[in-house]
Amino acid sequence: MQRELCYEAFAVLHSGETRTPVYVAQLLNRRTIEQADEKRADKFFADARLPSSERAELEDYKRSGYSRGHMAPAGDMSTPTAMAQSFSLANMVPQNIQHNGGAWAKIEQDTRRYVLRAKGDVYVITGPVYTSSSPSIGANKVRVPTYLYKLVYDATTQRAWAHWQANREGERVGPPISYQELVKRTGIEFFG
Repeated sequence: MQRELCYEAFAVLHSGETRTPVYVAQLLNRRTIEQADEKRADKFFADARLPSSERAELEDYKRSGYSRGHMAPAGDMSTPTAMAQSFSLANMVPQNIQHNGGAWAKIEQDTRRYVLRAKGDVYVITGPVYTSSSPSIGANKVRVPTYLYKLVYDATTQRAWAHWQANREGERVGPPISYQELVKRTGIEFFG
């Protein structure tokens, strides 16, 4: 079961099967990033708009060895409400702790830097990719992604590229892949 959830600064297509986002979409521009200096909320919560049979709970992440990895980053949020909403577990995937604070954090920062230089709107779509060997955590069996991607589309230049990362320790930020390659790897035609 997939459900669409709208928040102030991002939208989630949520999977009741994996109990994580299918992907999360954001519209960013220089103004939104310049306003994004809100104090980090750090109050994670299960989204009550999702039936309990389809959502992750805080208990699922406890002692799992994984961090609650934001798909729409807290660092992109420009209001206290948007910041608080970004801590919904519907915006999270179980992420390798070292990866979340390392290569993935750098990709998030690099994306913000790009948006600050862009002439107009930039669409960012972030999501997990699972394989048959993807494990799960907690009583609700929240799936742990094997890969994560961040697709960046500059509406002014009409250029798109994606970062593709294995959800594991020791990942480095490599060169981005093309939009076509991302579609091939995920099976999702984002701008169809």
